[in-house]
Amino acid sequence: MTGLLIGAVFGAVFVIVNAGDPLNTVTATLLRVVACVAAASVMVMWFRTARKERTAPQEARRNMFSRAYLAVVAAEAVLLFGGLRVLAALGHPEQANVAWVAFVVGVHFIALAPVWKDRSIAVPGVVLTALGVAGLVLAATAAVAWVPFVSGVLSGVVLLGGSVTFGRRAMTAETTGTARRTGDVLSPSS
Repeated sequence: MTGLLIGAVFGAVFVIVNAGDPLNTVTATLLRVVACVAAASVMVMWFRTARKERTAPQEARRNMFSRAYLAVVAAEAVLLFGGLRVLAALGHPEQANVAWVAFVVGVHFIALAPVWKDRSIAVPGVVLTALGVAGLVLAATAAVAWVPFVSGVLSGVVLLGGSVTFGRRAMTAETTGTARRTGDVLSPSS
């Protein structure tokens, strides 16, 4: 659930920061409120799971923060900040930055899938990567104003939607007794 909580927080940040022009004020506000409610629901699920895990017998957990994980995160940081500097040096519009962030975050999920032996995180990775590419393409057109929505808001929606969906599945599986433990994540049993 910790990974889902992190995804929900970053998803909410993507929406809150990027929901603005050219969206009307009502739509932007509604998106921000829904993002906060979704992130809060994942936080509630996280607390409920944490409380149950404290009282349950402890099982051996897989270390999610291995050297391979640290290598992926280090590469992500270099790509993220280096890419932002390159975009600025090449004179790309500021809106391209959110597209680059979405692209790098998506690639980071794809790279972590084999490290964590969890193919399911590659799905949002592919979607975020595609939204990042779409935003980079839009940044070179007259539709540049839509880049924050396409690469920012929609990326946030993907992260929040995935976090809420998998959090609810984990909670449902846990309460019905059909869950199996995989590392730190509860997954519905096959």
